[in-house]
Amino acid sequence: MIAAISNLSAVTEPNLHSKFASVSLSSSIFHLPLSVHIRNSEPKRISSIRCQSINDNKPKSSRNLLDNASNLLTNFLSGESTGSMPIAEGAVSDLFDRPLFFSLYDWFLEHGSVYKLAFGPKAFVVVSDPIVARHILRENAFSYDKGVLADILEPIMGKGLIPADLDTWKQRRRVIAPGFHTAYLEAMVKVFTTCSERTISKFNKILEGEGYNGQKAIELDLEAEFSSLALDIIGLSVFNYDFGSVTKESPVIKAVYGTLFEAEHRSTFYIPYWKIPLARWIVPRQRKFQDDLKIINTCLDGLIRNAKDSRQETDVEKLQQRDYLNLKDASLLRFLVDMRGADVDDRQLRDDLMTMLIAGHETTAAVLTWAVFLLAQNPAKMKKAQAEVDMVLGMGRPTLESLKKLQYIRLIVVEALRLYPQPPLLIRRALKSDVLPGGHNGDKDGYAIPAGTDVFISVYNLHRSPYFWDGPHDFEPERFLVQRKNEEIEGWAGFDPSRSPGALYPNEIISDFAFLPFGGGPRKCVGDQFALMESTVALAMLLQNFDVKLKGTPESVELVTGATIHTKNGLWCNLRKRSNLH
Repeated sequence: MIAAISNLSAVTEPNLHSKFASVSLSSSIFHLPLSVHIRNSEPKRISSIRCQSINDNKPKSSRNLLDNASNLLTNFLSGESTGSMPIAEGAVSDLFDRPLFFSLYDWFLEHGSVYKLAFGPKAFVVVSDPIVARHILRENAFSYDKGVLADILEPIMGKGLIPADLDTWKQRRRVIAPGFHTAYLEAMVKVFTTCSERTISKFNKILEGEGYNGQKAIELDLEAEFSSLALDIIGLSVFNYDFGSVTKESPVIKAVYGTLFEAEHRSTFYIPYWKIPLARWIVPRQRKFQDDLKIINTCLDGLIRNAKDSRQETDVEKLQQRDYLNLKDASLLRFLVDMRGADVDDRQLRDDLMTMLIAGHETTAAVLTWAVFLLAQNPAKMKKAQAEVDMVLGMGRPTLESLKKLQYIRLIVVEALRLYPQPPLLIRRALKSDVLPGGHNGDKDGYAIPAGTDVFISVYNLHRSPYFWDGPHDFEPERFLVQRKNEEIEGWAGFDPSRSPGALYPNEIISDFAFLPFGGGPRKCVGDQFALMESTVALAMLLQNFDVKLKGTPESVELVTGATIHTKNGLWCNLRKRSNLH
């Protein structure tokens, strides 16, 4: 049904900008898709941030035959079972013009923090409240699963963490989570820096080739560049493979993006025709998909075989004490292969790696894209960020210790994630009947839902809720430094940075589930710190070396939304070497 809802949201194929398609996946590791295209638009009531929801719902009198038929079917088939839960009747035709999550925001303002969204016979409960989100994700987490996401991804990721059944997930989570330990992350900062230096070097060579004379700027699609950078980082850090996608193309890279493209296609198509017998051989795009999978699997099988041939089995504690800064192979694959008592067949390892590969790079590219987009509209904040980079790094390379001092850069990254969450929706399905809390301004007795109910947790709505954020649509990185005590909303503990002492980045604990960039509870993204640190290093090094301006106006940037929010035609910017570097 995710396919049907996605298609109601005006699905088209993702744009092939620059070298590759910009496609998005995410969930419990790095972050999965609904997809639509929309012209970047801005409501009259909000002036500081582009790509906002447009509160232009059609009056019922102007709805067309499709809208009226859908709502009649909704009332007939599901209206009586909703109890006290508000119902948002879907104006189906509206969804052909903009992403689903924009409409979810408008209905949130109209109907409240928990409402039922129904299109004909199929209904979804939409949650826009941290109290209810906390109940689903943490307090009652194992009463929900990923629902249709697993059906879509299993042919690609097998039993990787995202599509895995609960038993497999519990087993693999216990094995994979220890791999993201402090020594590994410290070593990965070195990988982030090395890969970012490649990107900076590429930009400098382009400048030199253009005859740079201190005045000239170059035009680049930074979204495409960030995507290549993030893919290289995932390759080296997860399975010690250098894609080199910043500077070259290869069959493996093309296959990776082909697989991403197909995953998004499957998440946005009405009928799962690929399950029809012989479709994988008859349909050209399915034949290509099988070829792409074969290329990637051959690559991964070789890497797994090489790692196992040089296996040095030991206990988890000793693995975490290795000198990762000086290891020739500090990859996560090495950790998984060497872990004593975690023997696993090659197929499961391949599923784990495929999941991290497919889901592990686009979130970072999206975060960096929107961070630059926001900074380019706020020159004062850009200068403040560059001043911090100059003070902390000078012309040096980032390290874990210097990253800890880049407070403002880190806050820019999380503020970009707040305004453009990756993903904008978390999707769950109730495994058994449950009673959801009423949330803010909801029914005090809560809302009973039956087993099988599909739930959309709208991260976008949570992050822009006027009830839990001051100036919710404004780009204010500093907001995360300020405690917000709650005296009005029963059941919400407010925002308190001291609640998670030592945390480099704000999280769902600090915000009591009003901020969910990587989910929350036991199925929270296991690679959250990895992704945040990677984004911080890449952004800091870009600002260390270049002044960045948008090529066109903010309104000219078109939005493509999947599980991540990215652009339709790239983020084209003018880059100029910073004058103080001459």
